[in-house]
Parts: sequence; C-alpha cells; structure tokens
Amino acid sequence: MFFAYGLKICDYVLGGFGANVNSKEYKRTRSPGCKTALICLIAFLPLAFVGIGQAAPSWESTLTKDPPGNFPELRPVRATYHFGWSGFTAGTGDTHFSKTADKYFQLEAAGRTIGLVRALWKLDASYRGLADAETLRPIESKQTEIYRKKKLITDLTFTNSGVTRARTEGASAEATKTKPFNWVGLFDLHSALLYLRSQPLNDRSVYRIVVYPATSAYLTTVTVLGHERASVRAGTYNAIKIDLQLKRIGKNLELEPHRKFRRATIWISDDANRIPLRIEAQIFVGTVFAELQTVRFDQDKT
Repeated sequence: MFFAYGLKICDYVLGGFGANVNSKEYKRTRSPGCKTALICLIAFLPLAFVGIGQAAPSWESTLTKDPPGNFPELRPVRATYHFGWSGFTAGTGDTHFSKTADKYFQLEAAGRTIGLVRALWKLDASYRGLADAETLRPIESKQTEIYRKKKLITDLTFTNSGVTRARTEGASAEATKTKPFNWVGLFDLHSALLYLRSQPLNDRSVYRIVVYPATSAYLTTVTVLGHERASVRAGTYNAIKIDLQLKRIGKNLELEPHRKFRRATIWISDDANRIPLRIEAQIFVGTVFAELQTVRFDQDKT
C-alpha cells in the first residue's frame, strides 16, 4: 500500500533509461502488466480469482483463515517515502492514514517522479482507499495515474462477494471499462496491510491471502523471517523482517510464476505502530527500494 506508487515509479524510471537508448525496442518489449505487477508488490500482497461454477483450486485450502488480530489499530499518521534503485532516488511519495467519522480506516497517498527522472518519465499518482475499521475488509478505492500523454483512473468497489473494477483512460466516460471479480474474503492493498499488521507476526509465521490491488489477481505468501534492527532515513528501529512472494492466478485458477517480480523483503517497525520502514524488491531488472524518510503522528506537536 505505502509502496505501490514507488514501485510503479521505479518501473517507469528503469524503463525510461532503456527507452532513451532504444525507444522502439523498449516499446516492443515492455509489458503493461509490469506496471500493475509492481503496484501489487508496494503495497504489500496477494490476489486470486475464482469464477462462478468452477471447482475450488487446490491452493485455496492453504489460505489463512484467521480473523483480524487484536493488535492495536494504527494511529493517524503522515509519512514520506523515497523510491529508487541502487541508491538512486527516482521518486517520492506522501501518505496519510486516518480514521473517518463514520468509522472507516482511510489511506490517502500521492507519488511522483522527481529530478532527472521526471524529465524522462513524468508520473503523478494518487490513491484513496477505505476499509472497515472492525472487519478490516475493503470498501472502495480510487487510483489515478497521470503520465505525460495519458491519464488512467481505476475505481474498485467491494462487496461481501467480490469487487467491481471500473477503469477509465482519458476524460471520456465512454472510455470506462468495468469488470467484476468474485471472491469471498477478498482484500485490496490497503486492507491487506491492515489485516497483516493485526496478526501476531511471530518468527516463521506464514500468511496467505487473496488481494485485488488494481486489475489482476494474485496469491501472496507472507513469511516472517525474524526480528532485527533496521536503519532508515527516518531513524533506527526494532523491526520485523518479512519475505513476500506473489503468484498470479490464471484464467483456470492455476498458479503462474510472476514474469516481472521475483520476491521482496520488507521491514516494518516492531512497535505499537508497525509502519513500513523499507522494502527491497527483486524484479526483472534488478533490485528497487522504497524507504521511510519522515513520519509524524497527527497528535504529535510540530
């Protein structure tokens, strides 16, 4: 969730340099699925697809059935992240997590490319997601991506039985395409992170959930590797180290290796907040990162 836009920025930045060398080759080889795949990663997690009338896939029995844990809810917080690769900063993002008057958890985020990277690949992105504060299930989300010559808007509306996606390219409502996806117990990026942070997260614990972040479905496996100290720009923290793996769910519910994403290591603070500190993702071009720069809780004095 906190990292979705950062990984998308990295995707475009890395592609941007390649396109600068040979734009025709880049356009020929670059897959639009790569963008969504990396968004799934930032975020944090999984996805799956079950069609009406189809037999349950064998992997369904491995999904985590535990209800939301009793870990204290996250306090309203504002955080800034930087994104890039090999120590090079390509973009920045601001997030604000809060609880609305009608008892929904709300995540608002905005990300953008910066500096030289922005001259090569302009990207401005925003996100707003709502989740039920009691069940930690998703309610709705809206994601906007503005490129130099294109604008994409993705709206997700969740129910107990699944999600309806509405995707619009450009300003015309006629360009909107809708697609339903049926899965009981579905998460989006925001609610998936809320659910996972609510769990005990003991060493060697494994969690498997189904998440629909934007346009596709993935099965995500989250494994707690251990506890250690982690230093980021915002400070040094006791941290929980997590391994993240994704499997794409095919049309016949078979699991497929992700063509672009290999795996990721995530560090979250081992305290009452459990906020993401850093992520290192191994993708098809190498390792990209997102790192916490600043954090301020709304009740803190400025």
